[in-house]
Amino acid sequence: MKPSIERPDHDNHTHSYVRIDGQRIHCVSAGSGQPVLLIPGWPQTWFAWRHVMQALAEKGFMAIAVDPPGTGHSDRPLDGYDTGAAAAKLHRAMAELGHEQYQVVGHDVGMWIAYALASDYPDAVRRLALAEAVIPGLAPAPDIFAPPEQNIFLWHFMFNQLADLPETLITGREKAYLDFMFDRWSHRRDRVAVDVYVAAYAAPGGLRGGFAYYRAIPETIRQNRERAKRKLAMPVLAIGAEHATNDAPLATMRDNATDLRGIVVPDCGHFIMEEAPEAFIAHLVPFLEGRA
Repeated sequence: MKPSIERPDHDNHTHSYVRIDGQRIHCVSAGSGQPVLLIPGWPQTWFAWRHVMQALAEKGFMAIAVDPPGTGHSDRPLDGYDTGAAAAKLHRAMAELGHEQYQVVGHDVGMWIAYALASDYPDAVRRLALAEAVIPGLAPAPDIFAPPEQNIFLWHFMFNQLADLPETLITGREKAYLDFMFDRWSHRRDRVAVDVYVAAYAAPGGLRGGFAYYRAIPETIRQNRERAKRKLAMPVLAIGAEHATNDAPLATMRDNATDLRGIVVPDCGHFIMEEAPEAFIAHLVPFLEGRA
């Protein structure tokens, strides 16, 4: 089915909706040229990529940011949140938009999906950039007795997987819950569009759609153990932030890619595309251009 197209917004982003198996995927594009798929993580939406989209458009790329299934303005199906299922939907969405080959950039949970996409569709993904996460099934499982400075980045993995309880405790208090995450995971919080994300996850089904990716972790781990049997062959860039995952993305991919490089952005927290867009873009663009 051809995507439905809306008019460009005030930032010259064009919003479109692609239907995959009857479910809408919200896609936002800017620029023209080589396509670059941008996949956000939890608890954000496509809006996290706004600075990157502008820079890519100016450099001759077509930036395509998505709301993964269950998030933002995409539909919220009851299942299909393991990274293999999510990657398959985004790959089909790119085909509907007319792109058989493209580059991929993923952040946080979007990094999980991006890895699955590159592994499952290696002929489609030309280059892969992964930011600010470790990948279930590739990285060692964290210690349940992690020290507090590490636990602040880990505790939600178990909490978000619980059935029903997170929604029971957080519904009506979405701002308090997400403020806690943004306060502690960011280094430059004033640069993060917190209110946009609070509104998205406070919408009907927003909490469930976000938590569903965590509840699917056991299946994602099973899939990734199979994927790990073959290394990625395309160029891969692993990006960490000094005050968040640091070099963990590089360490996670070290045994899983044959053409790998990594960088750590200084003076930055987890929400790297918003906290330090200039530094992030300075590394990303040369990589996508094949100059890094």
